[in-house]
Amino acid sequence: MNFPLLYPVEQVVDHPTVANPAAEVRKAILESKLSSRIPKGGRVAVAVGSRGIAQLAVLVRSAVDTLKGLGYHAFIVAAMGSHGGATSEGQRQLLASYDITPQTVGVPISTAMEVVQIGTNSWGEPVYWDREAHQADGVITISRIKPHTDFRGSFESGIVKMLVIGLGKREGAATHHQYGARGLRDMIPESAKVILSRTNFALGIAVLENAREGAALIRGVEPEDLFQVEPQLLERARELMARLPFEELDLLVVGELGKNYSGTGMDVNVLGRQLVEGEPDSFQPRITRICVLDLSPESHGNAVGLGLADLTTQRLLARMDEHVTNMNYFTACFMLRAKIPPALPTDRACIEMGMRTCWQPHLDRLRLAIIPNTLELTHLWVSAAVAKECRQQRSLKVGGEPVAVEFASDDRLEMARLFPHSLLARRKLDT
Repeated sequence: MNFPLLYPVEQVVDHPTVANPAAEVRKAILESKLSSRIPKGGRVAVAVGSRGIAQLAVLVRSAVDTLKGLGYHAFIVAAMGSHGGATSEGQRQLLASYDITPQTVGVPISTAMEVVQIGTNSWGEPVYWDREAHQADGVITISRIKPHTDFRGSFESGIVKMLVIGLGKREGAATHHQYGARGLRDMIPESAKVILSRTNFALGIAVLENAREGAALIRGVEPEDLFQVEPQLLERARELMARLPFEELDLLVVGELGKNYSGTGMDVNVLGRQLVEGEPDSFQPRITRICVLDLSPESHGNAVGLGLADLTTQRLLARMDEHVTNMNYFTACFMLRAKIPPALPTDRACIEMGMRTCWQPHLDRLRLAIIPNTLELTHLWVSAAVAKECRQQRSLKVGGEPVAVEFASDDRLEMARLFPHSLLARRKLDT
């Protein structure tokens, strides 16, 4: 089957960038009210989640070192709900994959899954919190604030959600997810009110990222300001997030999905597909067919979000850990996303089937785009029909001569050559 020639496209973005993220974390802590909330010498838990925040280890080490300098005894506590298969070892491995270990950060790390019930929210449901965090003299969170992949509300991914779901462990996640989208949108803030009144939560460090995956803003959020400040930060994060610069595509090829790119493996805000029972999809952009080729090793076998695609490869299925993936689905209760699409033997076969079934039989009219994942979107490859449209947008820079689609001897798409600055390519160089 013939493939269209590909044109390189760069999204030219002018977003703010934090020059020294470690210094900004230190500043957020030093300028906060922490010293008036926690006695000197107290134990402070630094809550760290499973999201792939840029330079997460740098942020965590800065927080730990600053707390030590203030005379506190810091330690890390995993705040990632049921991720890592809802096991202590699984969550420890996730943190280690971000270079967060007792050796690299210089403090103990707790990934214990035990929780305590600290109260009942206005829905009559129990509110759970990590036992180790509850016993600490103070808790600070390091949270990326961004639009969520399951719902729309005043509080989506961020400090409030980490307090309720992340530190609530499997029990906290299951309690809210059992109500579907309304449990996340409407009940999480109610549980957060209980947490704010009955725990030693002392400071939230909010991280906003730009479209180039760098920190655009880092600031401290005091507990009493949380409900006013986080919605404002969320709106700013919505403006900054990376997007596909197209309204319509016949075929989108995604190199990898993974939890390090999005909580849903592939960001629904990028794909225009949400697939949540009873919730309307935006279908912006409108994409007829989506092929996903591989699963990132950083996802540790968790292929959640595979159901957002129409076609995949047998290689991806072979890398999927069914137990870990299903644990994520069963806790989240969004079962439409759990469906496994047809798997083709190779990348070439997968993309060919995407072309055959995308409702555009004319090669010269095919609207095709290839991306490494749904997080790294500054560089794309597109077909001629899309390139023509890109040349009319100031924010898009189209390269010169088109190139032919290249496959390796085993019919894998040469993603590292297409995207030399992507995580996929950097990982290949490291090995």
